[in-house]
Amino acid sequence: MRFFHQSLCLCAFITLQAWSQQAVSDEAITETTSSEQTAGGMPSTSIDDSMPVTAVDNADKASETVSDQQTEAPTEAPKIPVESTQVTAQDASVTTQESINTDPMQQPIPALSAEEQQAAENLVQEVVERAKQAQADEEKSRPTAPEGSVKINYIPEFIKDEIREQVRANLRADVVEDVLTQAKNERWGIPDALPAWVNKVSIKGDIRLRTQDDIFAKENVAGTYINIPVVNASGGFTKVDGPDAYLNTTEDRFRLRARARVGTDAKVTEGIKAGFRLSTGNQKDPVSTNQTLGTYGNRYQVVWDQAYLKHDNYDLDAYHWLTLMGGRMPNPWVSTDLVWDSDLAFEGLAATYRHSLRDDDNLFDSDLNDRTLFLTIGAFPLQEVELSNKDKWLYGAQLGAEFIAANQSKFKVALAYYFFDNITGVRNKVAESSDYDYTAPAYMQKGNVLFNIRNSADPQAELWALAAQYHELDLTLLYDIANFSPLHIVLSADVVKNIGYDQKDVETRALGTVERSQGWNNTVGPTKDRTLGYQLGVTVGWPRVTLVGNWNVSLYYKYLERDAVLDAMTDSDFHLGGTDAKGWVLSGNYGLEDNTWLSGRWITSDSIDGVNMGVDILQVDVNAKF
Repeated sequence: MRFFHQSLCLCAFITLQAWSQQAVSDEAITETTSSEQTAGGMPSTSIDDSMPVTAVDNADKASETVSDQQTEAPTEAPKIPVESTQVTAQDASVTTQESINTDPMQQPIPALSAEEQQAAENLVQEVVERAKQAQADEEKSRPTAPEGSVKINYIPEFIKDEIREQVRANLRADVVEDVLTQAKNERWGIPDALPAWVNKVSIKGDIRLRTQDDIFAKENVAGTYINIPVVNASGGFTKVDGPDAYLNTTEDRFRLRARARVGTDAKVTEGIKAGFRLSTGNQKDPVSTNQTLGTYGNRYQVVWDQAYLKHDNYDLDAYHWLTLMGGRMPNPWVSTDLVWDSDLAFEGLAATYRHSLRDDDNLFDSDLNDRTLFLTIGAFPLQEVELSNKDKWLYGAQLGAEFIAANQSKFKVALAYYFFDNITGVRNKVAESSDYDYTAPAYMQKGNVLFNIRNSADPQAELWALAAQYHELDLTLLYDIANFSPLHIVLSADVVKNIGYDQKDVETRALGTVERSQGWNNTVGPTKDRTLGYQLGVTVGWPRVTLVGNWNVSLYYKYLERDAVLDAMTDSDFHLGGTDAKGWVLSGNYGLEDNTWLSGRWITSDSIDGVNMGVDILQVDVNAKF
């Protein structure tokens, strides 16, 4: 700090000397001008001879000595008040007389001695050296520019403006996105308006409007197919009122039908989901959710179609290796509608285990993205009987494999075994008894071999039950060819064989008399084995029609013998439901709008062994889903 004060005083002193020299020079010019004006008759200004010349000379000498060594100093020096001195000219001819300005803020500056002059020069030199050292230290403290960087000394203003606008725009987009994300996650502005569970629930649904024409063959004979569910409910064929004892096989029929389904998937926790679905339909028909229009304005029934829990488990590599389901669930099997109707839901428990066959270390497997073995097992109660331990169950197991190629082509093969337990009827042992009435099926369509389990003196008392065992072995193959993506070619094949059918067992159970439900007047003795079914099909187009302009067409051939499968659970549209039928199915779909499509299906079928029954069915649907 002392050094700073000394430097400041020195700079002020030098500045005052320079100002004094300039003032003396200006005063001399003024005196000369005044003398000339006096000679011309103008008044003159007097100059005091007592002003010492040595002060001006010394100031001039000091100024010349330090002029080359000056550094930055205050632009204004402090003014020292002095007494005003009047100078009177003694001789007008003396033009070199030095004088000073009569400004009261200035005073004569004393001359410097040689020692003072040298001290001043040394002080100035020290100031300069310290300034240079400070500048060098400042440059060293600055960060070094990276190698390859370009130093720009000047950037035009218009480029600066463009840079500012670009940075501002980028920042604005990033900030807006971050704010919106944070607002969505934290639900700004909606304090507790929606509970947390709402974000875990998704709603989905669909609606289908259908026109259906049932056109029967002219060769059909009326009154040949009994309506088994109605007869059983009435206690006998003769006890049925009106024509409902028979199925319609001759009168063409046109119907408008509708189907509506609404479901939810609720995330309970990580890996656990609860599924619910409501649909049209009724509690008496498990294989149809259609509602026929024309109820005289009555409202439709709504039933719980699905209600289940599902657990999906993934390993550390995010491989989906296990699925567990319980409740009333969707079909857990790889299958077609040859065995299971598409509207059928399963009640019980099911589990699917998957094992990956992919070898990531084998370069020769690069053409296959995924190879999986899977095993599905399930147990499903069909009918619970309170006063018996002979409840009816379905047990199933399916082993299969799926191969997915690099182009997303898929090949899937599955072999299933379905075991129906306690499904056959038992004749009442005591006359007029109803102990085994529960063995009659709660629902059936038509086709399977039946026998009367009533033991009554009344020959018209009837209660029909299944005569055969049903242990179905089902092989399903699906090949989705994606070489022409987005168009696919899907080939399918399904073969089923009821290996539980035993002719002697059927005859013994029925006491030699059975009834083939596909023809009322076809009571026979020994009944030969008719237990094979198969279906072959091809589909060309989009695998799923979900967008406007998507389309696909399908052609299937189906052959299903009388006791190949349980007729209660097979397709309810082909041959108007049931077994003992063969025929073709041609269908197509076209996307009218996103998630809205038009469907058409033509089904033509005939009976295989029973009384002749031919029927053509034309269905036109408008479908929408959300």
